[in-house]
Amino acid sequence: MLSKIYAAGLFGIDGFAVTVEVDARENLPAFELVGLPDMAVKEAKERVRTACENSGYRFPELSLMINLAPADRRKEGSCFDLAILTGILRCVGVIDPRCELSDSCFLGELSLSGEVRGVRGVLCMCAAARDAGLKKIYVPMDNACEAAAVAGVEVYGVPSMSALVAHLNGKTPLPRIPSPDFSAVEDAVDLPDLSDVRGQSLAKRAMEIAAAGGHNILLIGPPGTGKSMLAKRLPSILPPLTFEEALQTTKVHSVTGMLPSGVSLLTQRPFRSPHHTMSAVSLVGGGVNPLPGEISLAHNGVLFMDELPEFPKQVTDALRQPLEDRQVTITRASGRATFPCSFMMVAAMNPCRCGYFGHPTRKCTCRQGDVARYLSNVSGPMLDRMDIQIELPSLTYEEISTPDPDVETSAVVRERVVKARAFAAKRMAESPDVTCNAQLTPAGIHRYCTADAEAMQLLKDAYETLGLSARGYDRILRVARTIADLDESDIIRAEHIAEAIQLRSLDRKYWA
Repeated sequence: MLSKIYAAGLFGIDGFAVTVEVDARENLPAFELVGLPDMAVKEAKERVRTACENSGYRFPELSLMINLAPADRRKEGSCFDLAILTGILRCVGVIDPRCELSDSCFLGELSLSGEVRGVRGVLCMCAAARDAGLKKIYVPMDNACEAAAVAGVEVYGVPSMSALVAHLNGKTPLPRIPSPDFSAVEDAVDLPDLSDVRGQSLAKRAMEIAAAGGHNILLIGPPGTGKSMLAKRLPSILPPLTFEEALQTTKVHSVTGMLPSGVSLLTQRPFRSPHHTMSAVSLVGGGVNPLPGEISLAHNGVLFMDELPEFPKQVTDALRQPLEDRQVTITRASGRATFPCSFMMVAAMNPCRCGYFGHPTRKCTCRQGDVARYLSNVSGPMLDRMDIQIELPSLTYEEISTPDPDVETSAVVRERVVKARAFAAKRMAESPDVTCNAQLTPAGIHRYCTADAEAMQLLKDAYETLGLSARGYDRILRVARTIADLDESDIIRAEHIAEAIQLRSLDRKYWA
């Protein structure tokens, strides 16, 4: 007897429909699994056999041939267990052959006791199953909320194999998982507040501008000046995720298995802070069946690289293309996978290895050549991609010990950031793919960054005096456009250009 059951697989962050064909014949007992499976899929034979016996069903003494189609696409993971056993039990009559399963998709890993365990990438696989025309999706209970985020399908949480058989035979129906309400996606988690940072008013202003325009920012200063504190508080002043942004971010985290159990959709912008010992593959993504890296996990959020010069130069230079294109394509023999990586990069570093080069009171213990070698770990093209570069001075005793009564909380700053983003969105209504000023293309800069004559003269003088590159010219205009948005000004004025230049001239001090 031949039975067809539908499942789904993953390649990158995209799912694809898989047909599980089960052929059972009265020959010598055998169990063959074909269709380009990896080792985890091949091991399904033992899990399926034991789960069947422990669920109260006798495993058939038949010649079983299981094909995972399309046979030319590599299948990875344990998500096919549930579909394989469902097909076998249907062949032998444990599941009523009259039960209509042509519109159903089965996803899940089987434990030896017959319970159904969660798998990664359910959100992407459910979307692929829906696009293939499947209407009912059976998933592990751990992934039920995640799967329910996909519109247009009926989702059922499966606790065990015996519960699924009872449901398909019409004895004990499984409850349908309701679709969650995503009418308003807002941050629900308390974040560190910007008011915790003492002093550093100029750096806080720079962080506000960076948040309003989605700009990359580089923080330089001696140890203990608040660089890491400021970076970790940046998510608290970013605007809430839109529904589309939340869906994209959740999709990436689902594929990597980092989505918390019971969570339908991420409502907080991601903040990723990888260690400087990481590899380039860990950063940008890769593998035989490519998986997203840290830059994709930071999609629609913040990537914080502390101690930037300590990262291998190969790693930091791997960021150059993703920072421009906001996506990364990984090519392997089995195909190409494109991952989104639209993130804000926040980098922090000391001016030298000991941390006190140029300090007004403490003496630097590094030799001059050591300072130059340390700074050279950050390449010129990488530095050119940092829209804002700000130096954090050491704090005085009064700044540390005396609370500032006028200090602003993250909520106050965030309100201004949201207002500036709304002002920019109204101006760029005809460019729906652009969500912030940092994403403006050269054509968009020409169209939306309108400046008066005095501002353009100031920018010309800076371009010639500071020896800016064409990219530096564009990025100053983008930052000035953001500063003008914070002032709710349609025209970029000279003071906006002046502040943007001030926020980008630090490389002349250290890398001149």
